[in-house]
Amino acid sequence: MPDPLMQMVEVSKSFGPVKALENVSLAVNRGEIVGLLGDNGAGKSTLVKIASGVLQADKGDVYFQGRKVIIRSPEDARKLGVETTYQDLAICEDLPIWRNVFLSREVIGAIFMDKKTMRKETWKALENLQIGVSSIEQKLKFLSGGQRQSVALARGLYFNAELLLMDEPTAALGVAESNALLQLMLELKKRGKSIVFITHNLRHIFSVVDRLIILYKGRRVADLAKEGTSIEEVETIIVTGKNFDDSS
Repeated sequence: MPDPLMQMVEVSKSFGPVKALENVSLAVNRGEIVGLLGDNGAGKSTLVKIASGVLQADKGDVYFQGRKVIIRSPEDARKLGVETTYQDLAICEDLPIWRNVFLSREVIGAIFMDKKTMRKETWKALENLQIGVSSIEQKLKFLSGGQRQSVALARGLYFNAELLLMDEPTAALGVAESNALLQLMLELKKRGKSIVFITHNLRHIFSVVDRLIILYKGRRVADLAKEGTSIEEVETIIVTGKNFDDSS
């Protein structure tokens, strides 16, 4: 039986005369990876920004763990257990790994930051996901794209994220790093975490997701199980907006 973690119901968002989203519904179950697909301008990033509190919907409802919630800011989303990683990660490149893991959520001692605790906990967070770095004192600007994405995931899981929203995480990665990140996503699924994965790379989508939601010009036009569909069928829906199985 489906076990919804987050549900977005009849969500709409306009920017002036442009309707970015129109009555879009989305559900993500516990321990499920959902691919959110669509051409440029389909509304994918807008939907994720609403779920993460960066934007507020004009209308529609959001439920988390069966309870109606209002997400006014990224901090509201984080308190629920929703973390977001973007292609252009919100990081400070000149700060070391451990400072980025605790960015905006520093551990404070009696007077000053508790650097010892933050360093210790950063190692734990990275080891928990088997993320290899030579030193947590490395500045982010010296890490590869895949390492940066992994650090962002470790940060989210350390702070008890249940739902990870990943917007084009593999776009700037090479083949080996992309494959490593995809394997990490599957490991997170085994641990019961839920993921919404946005990408234009359908090979990546088909290697990890359970279900595909396709947007076309701000509307949801398909909600498909991966099994029983194909890359060719998905490409057709993305381009034409027509779901010939009419399952959405």
